[in-house]
Amino acid sequence: METTILECREISKSFGGVRALKRVDFSLRQGEVHALVGENGAGKSTLIRIISGALLPDEGEIWYGGQKVEITSPRLAQGMGISAVYQDPLIYPYLSVVENIFLGREIKTPRGNIDWKRQEEKAQELFASLNIAPHFLRQPMGELSVGLQQLVLIAKALAYESQVIIFDEPTAILTEHEAERLFQIIETLREQGVGIIYISHRLEEIFQIADRVTVMRDGEVVGDYPLSEVNREMIVELMAGKHLVEEIEHGGEKSEQPVLVVKNLTKKGKFEDISFEAFQGEILAFSGLVGSGRTDVAQAIFGIISPDSGEIYYQGEKFKVHSPRHAMEQGIAYLPEDRKSQGLFPILSVSYNITVSILRQITNHLGIVNTRKEREIAEKYVKELSIRTPGLEAKVFSLSGGNQQKVVLAKWLGVNPRILILDEPTRGIDVAAKAEVHQMIAQLVERGIVVIIISSELPEVLKLADRVIVMHEGKITGVFEGEDISSTNLVRAATGERVLPGKSD
Repeated sequence: METTILECREISKSFGGVRALKRVDFSLRQGEVHALVGENGAGKSTLIRIISGALLPDEGEIWYGGQKVEITSPRLAQGMGISAVYQDPLIYPYLSVVENIFLGREIKTPRGNIDWKRQEEKAQELFASLNIAPHFLRQPMGELSVGLQQLVLIAKALAYESQVIIFDEPTAILTEHEAERLFQIIETLREQGVGIIYISHRLEEIFQIADRVTVMRDGEVVGDYPLSEVNREMIVELMAGKHLVEEIEHGGEKSEQPVLVVKNLTKKGKFEDISFEAFQGEILAFSGLVGSGRTDVAQAIFGIISPDSGEIYYQGEKFKVHSPRHAMEQGIAYLPEDRKSQGLFPILSVSYNITVSILRQITNHLGIVNTRKEREIAEKYVKELSIRTPGLEAKVFSLSGGNQQKVVLAKWLGVNPRILILDEPTRGIDVAAKAEVHQMIAQLVERGIVVIIISSELPEVLKLADRVIVMHEGKITGVFEGEDISSTNLVRAATGERVLPGKSD
């Protein structure tokens, strides 16, 4: 029987009163590949950040090598033999491969100088243990492909004599050949007795390489099984659960003709052959996992990304969007997922942030702002959206997350959009503010605005959407409406299974 090398006991973690982890138990054996799966927001990332020293738990214990330990930093974790390899590798691009491997743990000569010859020899040995013949040891890391960068980080983990290596979505941006090479290396590490924690949304990979799987949902472990005892359907059902949510009612009446038609839209490396229609009087939701291409499609409609091929029709006419400003002028608005860096000017006033999208309307020919108009418009939206602020001149960064989101929404409502695309509209806001935003979305539909939401929160999609488009790796894998909008159908489609309407849980 394999020895347990890592054990998490009743780990809990909260952020701002929201429980991200609730008494989580997790263990890893020597020479085991233990898969960790769950929807976005299930708690996987929080757990591995605790294991790798990036976060401290609020409650619970970690046992490593048979001893209770406190892992207070990533550096300490590495020193103990716990390393992490992420989908977007953390590298020093201008340093060589060898320098990246030994940075902070350089091999020294008796005189205290860096022993470059010995470091290169040791690097050769590390790669040889992975059955890799390195021809790139002296190349700058930034010149390597992402796949090779990952190999270097694995070699670095071995330089630390790591007994635990965490792989977080490692194949997300790898080619098929690079992914197969990674799986071979993981098999080699398993044979060497290294314990592997493997996080992936690609269930086919889990069944290809893992020995055991732990399923998380809403911050809790809902299943821990040997792979031989489960199938894909069981894992999907555990991930999805039964999200019992009340639908938001809106009085919008679906138009006979679509306002927006997208045909065969393609952008190499981001999305492929995307076709859909959006109608007035309905809430259309894009669901899927992070990185599935949903945001890229929205940005193509808004003019941030230029597609390689395909057509967009807007209000019955062929439409080529040249830029975000052009999209705004035509009545298309986009609320980005990262409101603090893309949607707001945090150090400027509430009033400025609300009216910035319509500055041309409130300035004269000399570019001087009509402050009376600015105040009137800002006051209108503060009242209409119930924005809680000390005053119109308050800096936006001083507002709560929910009220910041309302300010971004007010900014876009000011341009009187025909289409409003909301990307993760309630991310990072509390339950009460989330309910208010949901009601606002329903009211926007009643006003005749075409509302398209992109959300990683399954309960939110189930609550709001009249129709759902699910994407996986840049392609549409399911379109659902009515009774076909179910948690199981959405998770199946989000993990790559093509689900036909009528196949429900």
